[in-house]
Amino acid sequence: MEVQIEPSWKDALSSVFEQEFFKGLVSFVKDEFRQGKVFPQGKDIFNAFEHCPLDKVKVVILGQDPYHGPNQAHGLSFSVRPGTPFPPSLLNIFKEIKTDLGIPMPPNGDLTRWADQGVFLLNATLTVRAHEAGSHQKKGWEEFTDEVIRLISVRKEHVVFLLWGAYAQKKVDLIDQSKHLILKAPHPSPLSSHRGFFGCKHFSKTNDYLIAQGKEPINW
Repeated sequence: MEVQIEPSWKDALSSVFEQEFFKGLVSFVKDEFRQGKVFPQGKDIFNAFEHCPLDKVKVVILGQDPYHGPNQAHGLSFSVRPGTPFPPSLLNIFKEIKTDLGIPMPPNGDLTRWADQGVFLLNATLTVRAHEAGSHQKKGWEEFTDEVIRLISVRKEHVVFLLWGAYAQKKVDLIDQSKHLILKAPHPSPLSSHRGFFGCKHFSKTNDYLIAQGKEPINW
């Protein structure tokens, strides 16, 4: 099946694209776009892959669903387009970065600058119906993104996986813990951030690990 995705990922995932579940997923998503409003735009569905080729991946941040409001989702977990107010979870991420590393709040919530440095911002589900959270779950996206996580684990070494919240932490079984660093914390949403996301220091810990492995740290 022909999928418009960054070449290194296209090559690595070619066998997945031929599987029946993925063909069914593509059919479902196309139907959803025909019938109503879906986020992100079609051209942005694989944005995380475009900005972070497989050989560049140093950090993986797992989200669950794209944002389902207008002008928010653009294919990078937790990220929103410039000019869009910070969603609560993203605001808490920036607060923790400020506490952890002393970096002030950025002018916008566009995390493309992270992706371009090797931070793979992957949602478990890559599309969503407008204003209907979770509407594209259990349609095949999770099967696809599980394969992506497995692939990173097998092909790469010394990647930092940031698993925030119970949902992301369920993915731990897909990752070889003997050659990667897994950092866990509660989700940064207002419902759970005070239970241990604040103070987790994941951003400094990530950079310390990358430096120890001879890699460039992330400019958060």
